[in-house]
Amino acid sequence: MSLLTQKPVIGITIGDLNGIGTELIIKTFSDNRVLELCTPVIFASNKVINFYRKSIPEIPFNYQSSKDFNRIAPKQVNIYNCWEEEVAITPGQLTETGGSYAVKSLVSAVEALKERKIQGLVTAPIHKKNTQSDSFNFTGLTPYLKQAFGAADVLMLMVAGNFRVGLVTEHVPVQEVAKFITREHILSKLNILKESLARDFGIDRPKIAVLGLNPHAGDEGLIGKEDEEVIKPAIKDAKHNMLVFGPYSADAFFARSQHLKFDAVLAMYHDQGLIPFKSLAMSEGVNFTAGLPVVRTSPDHGTAFDIAGKNKADTSSFLASIYECIDIIRHREEYRENHRNPLKKMGSVVLANAVDEQIDENEA
Repeated sequence: MSLLTQKPVIGITIGDLNGIGTELIIKTFSDNRVLELCTPVIFASNKVINFYRKSIPEIPFNYQSSKDFNRIAPKQVNIYNCWEEEVAITPGQLTETGGSYAVKSLVSAVEALKERKIQGLVTAPIHKKNTQSDSFNFTGLTPYLKQAFGAADVLMLMVAGNFRVGLVTEHVPVQEVAKFITREHILSKLNILKESLARDFGIDRPKIAVLGLNPHAGDEGLIGKEDEEVIKPAIKDAKHNMLVFGPYSADAFFARSQHLKFDAVLAMYHDQGLIPFKSLAMSEGVNFTAGLPVVRTSPDHGTAFDIAGKNKADTSSFLASIYECIDIIRHREEYRENHRNPLKKMGSVVLANAVDEQIDENEA
């Protein structure tokens, strides 16, 4: 049966045991309307779920537990027990235990994703400090997933409706950002972004904006050389196979609402992209890992230790992550079907004409 006509099975990792992940899961899936859209499988343990249920007793949350994917119930919340032992849970505290069991949940869910037991993955927040170990030496989930699925490169893409911001560099110290801004690196991210917009979001001929690295996009070389010597040549190369424009001065770009004219924006570094994204997306941003053979999303916030266990967590971003995961799975299925049957696509999509290719930056 096609994923276009059936509910996808979505895996959910628990995140840091002492963060807001479990509370988000309980609040989100207590609404039966979500169960009409997907079959959730929570990778955790009954004991963790029950611990947090006590802090929000007014929320009606029911589930079934199993270690057999053949017995997953399509109309219920399913808990896949990754461990049986008692685990110390101390909401709001950064502990080694909280991080190590977050990794156990993640590894188990990724294995299920590899085996196609689940069709998509939504990850609750982890903390980079307490997940680091010899066996998990990653700066975040994006590089871990890149290695786990053998991807040549991936792109952290923040999504809120039609507002999308990708990053050339991710969790890199500011003083080291410039050395990662290379022509090859920018082209790789642009190619992933173009392919993802077509395959994951159904946009056949996306328009992409690229931000400059330096203030005022370098002021023609007066403030740094990267914009003139690296970014502009990369954009020129990319124009051979995509509609891409820039580099734009990052400070004015979002203030003038120029992002509304594009299907996606490529920022050079973490805060350059995420500060405006989170400000404009409010509480409904989603982190999507583009370039993977599988679909993974997550909320655009962290563990929120300051409110963990206090029944204060806002589910908006987590819920948006679930919806986005479902939508991307279906877009990919449509993309595959259209490419298996090109005549079907030609009948449903108006082919872009040559005029589109003549759009210049002033019109973009």
